[in-house]
Amino acid sequence: MQPLTVHEGIIIPFNRTNIDTDMLLPKQYLKSLESFGFGDFLFDDERYLDPGEIDTPIASRRPNPACILNVPPYHEGNVVLAQANFGCGSSREHAVWALRDFGVRVVIAPSFGDIFRNNCFNNGLLPLQLEQEKIDALFDLAEKSPGLQAHINVSDRTLRVAELSFVFDLDEGRQQRLLKGLDEIGETLAHADKVSAYEQWRKLEEPWVFRT
Repeated sequence: MQPLTVHEGIIIPFNRTNIDTDMLLPKQYLKSLESFGFGDFLFDDERYLDPGEIDTPIASRRPNPACILNVPPYHEGNVVLAQANFGCGSSREHAVWALRDFGVRVVIAPSFGDIFRNNCFNNGLLPLQLEQEKIDALFDLAEKSPGLQAHINVSDRTLRVAELSFVFDLDEGRQQRLLKGLDEIGETLAHADKVSAYEQWRKLEEPWVFRT
């Protein structure tokens, strides 16, 4: 997992509430056993005029010119701005993989689906939560200025967009995992030597635990 320290990129504004995981990645793409390669299917039902499957060649599909992801400069965006309850619905981790594979590392919203939020942290994405009035101010700027860039610094927990600057809340443990590029399992494995030493100590001090 790539560390996330400083991230800068074009804002993609989705001025809607309750964008669920099925919108982010429809169910037919859950058949893939891989955890990569979903970027072309992000917002699939809106992004294409014809239906697709995991093995449908992208070159054969017709892009929907009304979808923001097909409109320059948003097609090169990597910061999603949305309204409340982003990532609600099912627990599919594939929705986060689709965002990540498209290039998105930060999603800004006033609230997130709980499981989606956890999945973001476990895959190196930052679900950046702000108060509604700050979200509204960001939408006002982004919708007036296509190609507007956001600058996110995870180290000092700041977001800068044009003349606006905000400090956001971020749990220290999750902040450190993002900065180091670790999920919860990776963080545990970083202490593998200590775990092994403890196991050896237990075998010496409590041998009856290991008898079969």
